[in-house]
Amino acid sequence: MPISSIKDIWKEAWKSPVKRRQLILIIVLIPVFLLTLPRFFDYIEKRNGVLFNDLLLAQIPPHNVSVLIFTVIWGMILLILYRSLYNPSIFITYCLTLAIVTVVRIICISLVPLAPPAGLIPLVDPLSGVFYGEAAITKDLFFSGHTATLMVIFLCLERKTDRRIGLMAVIAVAILLVIQHIHYTIDILAAVVIVYTIYSFTSRYVFKNRKRRRRVRKAR
Repeated sequence: MPISSIKDIWKEAWKSPVKRRQLILIIVLIPVFLLTLPRFFDYIEKRNGVLFNDLLLAQIPPHNVSVLIFTVIWGMILLILYRSLYNPSIFITYCLTLAIVTVVRIICISLVPLAPPAGLIPLVDPLSGVFYGEAAITKDLFFSGHTATLMVIFLCLERKTDRRIGLMAVIAVAILLVIQHIHYTIDILAAVVIVYTIYSFTSRYVFKNRKRRRRVRKAR
């Protein structure tokens, strides 16, 4: 699709009062998260946490699979951003759902202080440093942000093939996180349930029009 057509799609989205307000909210939230998240992660790294007895992790020797984890994650982020070029609703739903998930995750991490799993190998990703700061973060455990991000992407994608790829990405990263001992098993399982619950809420009460359009497409 020509660049001019993409511009027309976004101009049309901007004409909608609802979408315009949502896009402005996203523009406001980005710097807010950029400023607050590094401080929050610095705070949780300084507190003590409880070491959880994870029977599954105890059976798996830790291995460094950082490259695989971030290849999948950034590949899926690029996919949803590409789809968003032609469908602003996907971008809006993704960003606002992820924002809500991030706030809920901050609350959960604050309420559930956990110590890093035994054998944890820190993830290495220069791009994540924008949100996490320079130091390695090991106590942002309950619930898994990597799993949560991929779940949001999976739920926001509309094409069947994309959703299949998204589901495989969620499963693959969940397994890789366990292999590297980045998270407890409960962190990963909770992320799936919590994100699905949040998305179901936002789809029903916040993004009603988008949900209706998806039903029309399926009917066709």
